[in-house]
Amino acid sequence: MNKTRDIWIAGFALFSLFFGAGNLILPPTLGVKSGSDWWIVVLGFILTAIIIPIFAIFAHARLQGTLYDFGKKVSPVFSTVFCFLIYIIAAAIPSPRTAAVTHEMAIQPFFDTPPILTSIVYFVLVFIFAVNRSKIISLIGKFLTPIIVAILLVIIAIATGTAPGTVSPSTFKNPFIDGILEGYQTFDAIAGVVVGAVIIISLDYSNHNTFSEKRTLIRKAGYIAGIGLLLIYGGLILSGSLFSSTFADDASRIEILSGLSTQTLGHYGTVFLSVLVALACFTTAVGIVTGTADYIKGICNNSKTAYIITAAIASIVGIIVGSYNVGFIIDVAVPALMFVYPITIMLILLNVVPEKYASKLVFRGVVIVTFIFSIPDFLGFIIPRENLTGVKSLIPLAEHSLGWVLPALIVFVLLNLMPNKAHE
Repeated sequence: MNKTRDIWIAGFALFSLFFGAGNLILPPTLGVKSGSDWWIVVLGFILTAIIIPIFAIFAHARLQGTLYDFGKKVSPVFSTVFCFLIYIIAAAIPSPRTAAVTHEMAIQPFFDTPPILTSIVYFVLVFIFAVNRSKIISLIGKFLTPIIVAILLVIIAIATGTAPGTVSPSTFKNPFIDGILEGYQTFDAIAGVVVGAVIIISLDYSNHNTFSEKRTLIRKAGYIAGIGLLLIYGGLILSGSLFSSTFADDASRIEILSGLSTQTLGHYGTVFLSVLVALACFTTAVGIVTGTADYIKGICNNSKTAYIITAAIASIVGIIVGSYNVGFIIDVAVPALMFVYPITIMLILLNVVPEKYASKLVFRGVVIVTFIFSIPDFLGFIIPRENLTGVKSLIPLAEHSLGWVLPALIVFVLLNLMPNKAHE
């Protein structure tokens, strides 16, 4: 097989599996709200929506196992619980959200049908793709992703050339921090650890059977996907900024994306956007359902029946949750993200640093501290925030929902300064 071609196909597949509902509707809104500070928001957004997720792919290239391998140095019990939690969240929130976005942007403007019907048809197709998983790399990489990229580049190119010329001032107090936190909503760090495993297993169906060959291909594909995401995210945020003066202050994410498309592509904008939404969302849902089914299959002695049952259950959950509106699903996702995202980020980083700096002791210490210091961030979206003012005032960056960052970094450094015997 042509190695260069395979790398590009895998890179496009990774891009497409990452690029789903949140990735599509979030950047333009960030651009509108950030106005002239759009580039600062881009720096924060790409940190959690591109760099960390691509690091997850690099970690998969090193581990070449499953999601379980990301946390096994902490403990087998922890890693098992973490895996189930990640897959439950992935199947219950970002996967169904793709169906909700597809309905509101690709179906509702043309057909007066209930969202439950869209959700049913959508996840029946997702299930069909999932049970034919050996064709995922070829089908997504060769056909679907180029269409997505082409439509997006047209929107961005026209937006930069036809902007009204008036850019609204930023509504963000801390553009960089807001960009980081909005990157959480893409679910890309979770997607990285989930769909990375999909790529690993899918490559087993090709001629890339050796560890070294797969590592090289996956890393290069990761670079391609990362550069593609950077161009698209940056372009969409810039486009939103350039057209910021044309939107009302209370415009929703979907209204902004729809408006941007209409203003750049004219009367055909809605049609192009509908195709884009359907493709971008669908490929992500397939990746999540496939990754979830792969994990359950792995712990059930590679049972094909377990794979099919898991894919069916994930699709049924998708049908139910996907029938709700996008705004509701995004609001529900926030507490779950604040709980699981910090730990996910640290596990990704610990699996890409040189192994001499990532002993079992380091893994355990950093993860425990990350969990403890992320609790106030999680509780801040469940109980009144004023009840946590005292606690958050004592933790650096806690007022920005990033109170876990410095403690985790400090513990990482201190544990690595300990005598070598402590690392065993």
